[in-house]
Formats: sequence, structure tokens, C-alpha cells
Amino acid sequence: MGVKGKKSKTMPKSQSAAKEHKEQLERLQKKDPEFYQYLQEHGKDLLTFDDEDIGDYDDVDMEDEETQLDHEIHHHGITEEEEKPSKNVLTTAMIDSWCNSIRDDEKLSAVRSLMKAFRTACHYGDDTGEESSAKFTVMSSSVFNKIMLFTLSEMDGILRKLLKLPASGGKKETINVLMTTKQWKSYNHLVKSYLGNALHVLNQMTDTKMISFTLRRLQYSSVFLVAFPSLLRKYIKVALHFWGTGGGALPVVSFLFLRDLCVRLGSDCLDECFRGIYKAYVLNCHFVNAVKLQHIQFLANCVIELIRVDLPTAYQHAFVFIRQLAMLLRDALNMKTKEAFRKVYEWKFMNCLELWTGAICAYTSDPDFKPLAYPLTQIIYGVARLVPTARYFPLRLRCVRMLNQIAASTGTFIPVSMLLLDMLEMKELNRPPTGGVGKAVDLRTTLKASKPILKTRAFQEACVISVVEELAEHLAQWSYSVAFFELSFVPAVRLHSFCKSTKVDRFRKEMRQLIRQIEANIEFTNERRASVTFLPNDHAATSFLENEKRMGTSPLSQYVITLRQRAQQRNDSMTESSVLVGEKSAVFGSKLDQVPAGDEEDDIRNDDGASVFSSSWLPGSDSRAKPPKEEEQKKKKKKKKRMEQEERVGEDEDIVEDLVLSSDEDASFSDSPSSGEDDDEEHHHQQQQGLRQQSKERKPNKFSKKNVKPDANKSKKRKRAIAN
Repeated sequence: MGVKGKKSKTMPKSQSAAKEHKEQLERLQKKDPEFYQYLQEHGKDLLTFDDEDIGDYDDVDMEDEETQLDHEIHHHGITEEEEKPSKNVLTTAMIDSWCNSIRDDEKLSAVRSLMKAFRTACHYGDDTGEESSAKFTVMSSSVFNKIMLFTLSEMDGILRKLLKLPASGGKKETINVLMTTKQWKSYNHLVKSYLGNALHVLNQMTDTKMISFTLRRLQYSSVFLVAFPSLLRKYIKVALHFWGTGGGALPVVSFLFLRDLCVRLGSDCLDECFRGIYKAYVLNCHFVNAVKLQHIQFLANCVIELIRVDLPTAYQHAFVFIRQLAMLLRDALNMKTKEAFRKVYEWKFMNCLELWTGAICAYTSDPDFKPLAYPLTQIIYGVARLVPTARYFPLRLRCVRMLNQIAASTGTFIPVSMLLLDMLEMKELNRPPTGGVGKAVDLRTTLKASKPILKTRAFQEACVISVVEELAEHLAQWSYSVAFFELSFVPAVRLHSFCKSTKVDRFRKEMRQLIRQIEANIEFTNERRASVTFLPNDHAATSFLENEKRMGTSPLSQYVITLRQRAQQRNDSMTESSVLVGEKSAVFGSKLDQVPAGDEEDDIRNDDGASVFSSSWLPGSDSRAKPPKEEEQKKKKKKKKRMEQEERVGEDEDIVEDLVLSSDEDASFSDSPSSGEDDDEEHHHQQQQGLRQQSKERKPNKFSKKNVKPDANKSKKRKRAIAN
């Protein structure tokens, strides 16, 4: 090693001297060619310079330098590989030291290091190509959990101390003042880093409990989003997505996050939140069944609660959305096409009507919101009378229920009795059922009944009982009016005529009971009306039977209470008959219980977070596992669709015996969204299903499908030959 070391030091000197000597001779030949010729003649040894010696020196030097460089690389490469992980790998000891420094000494350097580690944790697994520039690049799941738990639990308090803000609360005005101070200029990058990185990891999380905990902790720092409008819009979008599609307690947590934003930030996010939550509601109410009914009701309650934050601003948005519904109804009335009718007679349209009905009923005392009651009533009344056929009895009953709610909350008279009494005069409810008993019909999840169901006993009973309930509700609202005798005269006459014309004893019994209650209420009001001295147009008429109304002592009011109890028992029995509904409703009903109150949450937040961030999940680690989950969800949806189709086919097959023309078959296409050709095709399709079912029962089990097909083809040929 010593010899090689000397050679490596001396060889470069001799090499450079030889090159200089050769260059000097070349310059001498150019400057003084005569002297150079003299040297060639007399001092030839001085000019015979060996060029190979230089090449040998070069080879030796290069070989020695390469071996030395290889040795140094090999020697230092091991240390670099050993030293590199110590710089780039995050360990639990490092995190613990930073956390202790922040808790005990409140060191700013520890906060900065922790925020860098938090950014690495949130972006872990991203294919950005910036790993070489990042200070930390490698971590374990335990380190990730520790970083997330401490940062989400403590960073809000740390930032508030640095910015000299109160420990909790704050509004937009507070942040606007803060943005002019030196503290904000010094530490605003920490706030932006915390909120931005948390949003990034929030988009990658898949566990609902983890998302719920993260959103709940970020809610304390939501006031800082005033300073970052782009982040604010992204947070609103993410929260709306979780609100509409999340499971467990996530929808409640997401809604509380949105509501807190609206309360704290005011006009900066109200418009976007109102528009976004309405669009999210519409997207989630395209289809309604017994399983999804409660979830849609929860979403509607959330929208109504968010409107409470700023009613004047909400009125402007509600006016625009109700006007859109009115335009769809106007198109259906003017164009009278199948597509125009479909846009009105669909779940999305009806759920929007119910949403605004609930909002108006909740805020009728507010002068800013009450004016919307009149246009909404006109729309609902027009929808109920758009297609007056028996197949849309469920939809009409739904509209009557909304009108009764508006009338009860606003104290205005809405003539809904004609909508109900017209239903009783249709022949589908006047004659005995010809389609058998049929399955129980849940009118809450039905807009349009199929023709075979119209002839079943179950559908007729559901419609007549609903008519009795809604008519009793309507009359009970005015059972304390001084003009109740005049108001109930026409309904009583038409109910008497229905009792005479109907051929079903059960319906006659229901109507007679309602008539008796109406007559009893007439006597109740007429006894007290005989002693009054005011005229009908006097203001004193409004105080008629005021004490009795407060106590609810009228016969119709007592009768309505029993009807409500019966309806509740009927709905509960339908809910309990489905195992899926029971499970889903139990999970959904416990959402509010899963969200702790503010004080309780502060006490248990560390325990809750420790249980949430205890898995081996890392951002980007479950990207390969997502496709199988999506495939499983698609399979489940396909199974549900198959089950629903089988139930519908089963209902049709049980009922297809004698198909009698109904009143909606006599109606023209302009009055119905479905043409006669569609009805004939449906009738023909149901007959084919009945024939297939009979043929399946006649076939012996030993025959395979391949052996049956030729026989079916032969039978078809024979039928064609006979027809010809």
C-alpha cells in the first residue's frame, strides 16, 4: 500500500514534466529551426523522446486512481447506507422526543419537525417522485399512527398558542384581525401545512371510524379556513361526499363539520354549503325502498337544520330550487309527453317536494321563509292532479299528506278533501278485488302501482284506509272552526254515497265510522255556535273554541289519535317483516348515540383516537385492495336487484288470473305518462311469465334444458301452423 501510495504521488509529477519538455521542443522547432536541426545532427539523444513512456504512466495512474476510487466508494458506501436510514427513517423514539419537547418545553423546532413528519405521513405512498428531496421517506404503521394521533389531537391547541388565540371557538372576524399581525406572518405556513396535509390524507382514508375521528378533530380548526379559500372549498366538497355516502356515525360528523363552518365563517361558505348539500341530497334520493327510507329522511332533516343557520340567505336558494320544480311541472302540463311526465312522477321530484315541505313547516313562524308556502302548495296540488288515474294513488296520497302538513303548520285552509273523495269514486276502490289477496303494500315506498296490484285486496285496503286517515287529519284541523258544519257538509254527503255504492263491506264499515265522527263533531261545534253573538267576518271568530282546541277535546281530534296509532303499528309491522330493514334501521338509529357531546369528547378523545389509529393501515397501501371491494359492492347491488325483480315477478305471477280493464286504461295518452302499447306489452309479458311458471311446474326434473328446447320449438311451430 505504501509503494502504491508513493507511485500515485510521483507518477503525476514525471508525467507532467515529460509533457512540458515535449512542448518546449515543439516550440523550439517553430522559433529556431536552424538550432533544432543542429541538435538533430549533434544531440540526437536529447530529441528522441519516448511517447510510449507517457502512455505507460497514464495507464498506471488511471489504474491506480480507479482502484483507489473503487476502494473509497466501497469503503464509504457501507457507511452511507448505514447513515442514510438514520436520516430518512422516522422512529417512535424521534416522535416521542418531539412530542415531549412540545408538551414540556414548547419548542418551536420540535413543532416544525413534527409538521414535516406529519406531511410525510399524509403523503406516504404517493408517486410524486419527490422522495429524494424529502427529509423523511420511510416509516412504519406504528409511527404513522403515533404521528396522526398526536397531531390531530394537539395541533389545534399548539397553533392557537403560537397565534395567541383563545383555546377554542372563534369566528371569521377574529381570523381577519389575526391576518394583519406578525404572529400570522410567522406561523401561517404551519396552519396551512396542517390543514392541507390533513385534507390529503382524508381523501385516502377508507375506514369510517378513522375518517370520523379526523373530521371531528379538524372541526376545532375549521375557523382557520377563512384564510385559505381554496382549502375551504375542498373541505366542503369532501364533507358533503362523506355526508351523503358515509356509513355509521360519519354522516352525522360530516354534517356537524359543515354546520360549524357555516356558523363560524358565515357568508364565506353559506352559499356553497346550501347549494352543495341540496345537490348531494338530490343525488341520494333517486331511488327509495324500505332500507333507504330512513337515510333519506335523515338527509332531509340535516338540510332543514342547516337552513336554520341563516334563513334570509336560505330563502333565496329555496326560492330558486322551488322555481325549478315549478318549471318541470309547467313543462309536463304544456307538453304532455311521456318524458315530461317522468320528470315529475319520479322519486327525485317527490323527495324534493317533501324536503321543502318539511322546511316550510319547521320555519313558518319566520317572516322570511313563510312566503314560500303558497307556491309550494300550488306545485303539490298540480302534481296530485296531473295524472288522475288509479295507478298513481300512492303518489296522490303522498301529495295530500304534504298539503295537510303545510295547512297544519301555517294555519291556512287547503281544499284537499276533493283530492281524496275523487279517489273513492274510481271503480278500482268500489268493487270487490279480482286479483286475490296479494302482498302487503307499503305506500311509503311506492309511487306507481302495477295493474295486477290494483286488483288485489291488499292495495285496495291500503288506499281506502289512507284516504280515511288523511281526510280525518284534514277535517280535524278545522274541527274547532265555527264554520265546521259548512266545511264538512260536502265530504259527508260524498262519503254517504260511497257507502251506498261500494260492494266491499270492510270499506263501508270504515266510512260509516268516519261519518259518525264527523256528525259528532258537528254537534260539538253547533252547540257552542248557537250561543255566539259575533258575525262570521268578525275577528272574534278566530278565538272560537280556543280552550278546547288547546286541550284537543273534539271528537275528530280523539279519532285522529287512534288512527295515528293504528298507522304506526301498521308501519312497524311492515318494517319488522323485513330483516334487512331491521338491521339497517338499527345501525342508522344509533348514529346520534355514536357521536359524543363536546365535553365528553374532550375526555375520551385520546382513548377514541388510540382505538382508531391502531391498525396497520398506511396511505397508499390499500390501493390494490380497492378493486376487490368495489367488485364486492357491485355483486351485492346485483343480488339486491335480482331479489327485487324476483319479488316483483312473484307478485305478478300470483295475481295473473282475470285481467279486467281499469279506469286508467280508458284514459288517453295525454293524461298518462305511459301509453297503451306499454300496458299491452306489460300484460303480454305477465301472461308469458305465468305460462313459463306453469310449464316449469309440469316439466319432470330428469329432463335437461337441452332436451326441452326442441319441444318448445315444435310447440311454437304447431301454434303458428294452427294460426295460419
